Amino acid sequence: MIEVLDQVLPGVQLLAPRTSRDARGEFVKTFHAGAFAELGLDFAPVEEFFSTSLRGVVRGMHFQLPPYQHAKLVYCIVGRVTDVVLDMRRHSLEFRKFASAELSSANRRMLFIPAGVAHGFLAEEDSVMIYQTSTVHAPSHEGGVRWNSFGFDWGSTKPILSQRDAGLPAFDELTSPF
Repeated sequence: MIEVLDQVLPGVQLLAPRTSRDARGEFVKTFHAGAFAELGLDFAPVEEFFSTSLRGVVRGMHFQLPPYQHAKLVYCIVGRVTDVVLDMRRHSLEFRKFASAELSSANRRMLFIPAGVAHGFLAEEDSVMIYQTSTVHAPSHEGGVRWNSFGFDWGSTKPILSQRDAGLPAFDELTSPF
């Protein structure tokens, strides 16, 4: 039903959803509670968002601060992104490590991201991203790390950034809350 393709960091799973294609088009099942439970993924989404991004936009690196931290399921339904995760969990053997995966409307891949892992992406094409989260968004508990402060090579030195993202603290200036 839903297949794990790779574990890119501990708990961060690259997933392939179930798809059906025929002459009419395509049907994609992105979430099934039983399938996630069988895969050992503790995830019960309570909110869903989408973002549109022009080619060259970097969004991130974002997380929700405790007690509103959340797991996320993200996927791209239009375009193509380089999706990036950064382990912020101080107890993790992979603390400070990062990984990336291509998510696109063509490959239909999804990324499950547990709480304590920062998330962002570079829009390689004009893109639409869907985010399902396990807690309700709490604007007063938004956190983040500056996109270019932890060693990942984005392949871009001048992305399009929001003021908020450009002003996020560098990784080394932040004490992880996780």
